Amino acid sequence: MSQLECKNITIGYEKDIVVSDVSFLAEEGEYISIVGENGTGKSSILKGILGLIPIRSGEIKFEDKSLKSHIGYLSQQNPMHKEFPASVYEVVLSGCQNSKGLSPFYSKKSKAMARKNIVRLGMEEYIKKSFGDLSGGQRQRVLLARALCATERMILLDEPVTGLDPIAIREMYALIEKLNRDYNITIIMVTHDIEKALEYSNRILHLSREDYFFGTAKEYRSSKYFNELKGEVN
Repeated sequence: MSQLECKNITIGYEKDIVVSDVSFLAEEGEYISIVGENGTGKSSILKGILGLIPIRSGEIKFEDKSLKSHIGYLSQQNPMHKEFPASVYEVVLSGCQNSKGLSPFYSKKSKAMARKNIVRLGMEEYIKKSFGDLSGGQRQRVLLARALCATERMILLDEPVTGLDPIAIREMYALIEKLNRDYNITIIMVTHDIEKALEYSNRILHLSREDYFFGTAKEYRSSKYFNELKGEVN
């Protein structure tokens, strides 16, 4: 069985269906990019996997049931993130909430994990700095370190480079690739950057309003979906 399998899932809000009868899977250590037009349910797929919104029909299965509660998640940038009245260390440590259980305190293991991920993301010199005083790229690094505190196995990323400058974008893609390549962490990422998706991903999930594509990056390049998204319909 695959690490994650979404089988014929349909997701909707009230009367509106945003994802209809979509199937795809993720093997351990894969890098999957979710692409497509706005309004086709890309973010909803991630939220469905996380259980943040219910699926109308279909099935989401995990090879290891414990994985469902140990998935790292980096949501879309929110202006409110800038107002976090906390240090870099406190923000990253908050990613260990699931391991706290009912205890009001973080364990030594959780604190060590937070510090390890701060170092892993190259933010050790900012560990005591206020999160709100960081640049956009630095804040995304911190939030990625926070997501890593929830998992060593799978991270879901929702447009993690939106609003960043070109240098920060390159650095963020390099960090995500490193986590996938060196630590075998499965990456499932929503992105609008098709070229970067093709450069880094093993497989592509393309959502459209009528149907969808799921296959290798090579297969996607020769598909009608790629041509339509690039505006190259013959």
